[in-house]
Amino acid sequence: MSTKIALALSSGGSRGLAHIGAIEEITQRGYEIVAISGSSIGAFVAGLYACKTMEKYKEWVLDLDKLDVFNLIDFTFSSHGFIKGEKVFAEMKKLGFIPEIKIENLKIPISIIASDIIRNEEVVFTSGNLYNALRASVSIPNVLTPIKVKNGLLVDGGVLNPLPINRIPECNADLVIAIDINALIPYKKPALPKKPKHLKEKEHSTVEHLKEKWIKLFGEEGGNKKDEKKDLGYFEIFSHTIQVMQDKITQFTIDTNPPDITVRISKDASGTFDFFKAEELIAAGKEACKNALDGAGL
Repeated sequence: MSTKIALALSSGGSRGLAHIGAIEEITQRGYEIVAISGSSIGAFVAGLYACKTMEKYKEWVLDLDKLDVFNLIDFTFSSHGFIKGEKVFAEMKKLGFIPEIKIENLKIPISIIASDIIRNEEVVFTSGNLYNALRASVSIPNVLTPIKVKNGLLVDGGVLNPLPINRIPECNADLVIAIDINALIPYKKPALPKKPKHLKEKEHSTVEHLKEKWIKLFGEEGGNKKDEKKDLGYFEIFSHTIQVMQDKITQFTIDTNPPDITVRISKDASGTFDFFKAEELIAAGKEACKNALDGAGL
């Protein structure tokens, strides 16, 4: 009989691709994932896994470069945020990553976390439209436009519960594994196979111009530069501000709801929108999970 695993997947922008690597490590060992909770990108990956579209999404995201990511961002002049978020979610729908399905009809139970900033409360989706719940959960304040609901306004689940161990659906799991992709630990880049030079990055005539725009908005590529004096983009300033708060919330959650195993990936693994680093981030998640499971003797 296989070991049954309950997962809690944290928020953390593009670092959420590390969740994919961690899940692959868990399932490749023959363990069975029976329930998942997630905030923001953690909720998104939980949805992909429960819909059985995670592998298809992985293939797609591995092919993205910086320009592809930039082109998926629909900028807006709204006072609620500078990215609508509709363009990328429309692409997710079109490519079949997020099907029209109710959360309660998924093969495994998942909990999707959002934060209502009008009613000052956490919102836990365990039923209803999957697409709508995911869109609410990833609504980073001041960045992705929030979702209006009756008497409320929903933003990123990571605001109130960045690592929702306490929201894992009830299940008869043997082990609870929490995956924290915002850990305040040093980042060691995983070893990756060398690629032929022509495959390292698609060539575009606008790359240099794009790099300037990217740095202005999101800061230096990668988020793992050693130069602490580097210029931070608009979003990176906001991101660094909330990281410390989220770390405190995460630690409190771990202390009050201790998981059996905690997998930790450094916050310096990538910037929030560095989805073009998919190969590295997936490998980092797989390696961190392997080390955690080996360390626990599993």
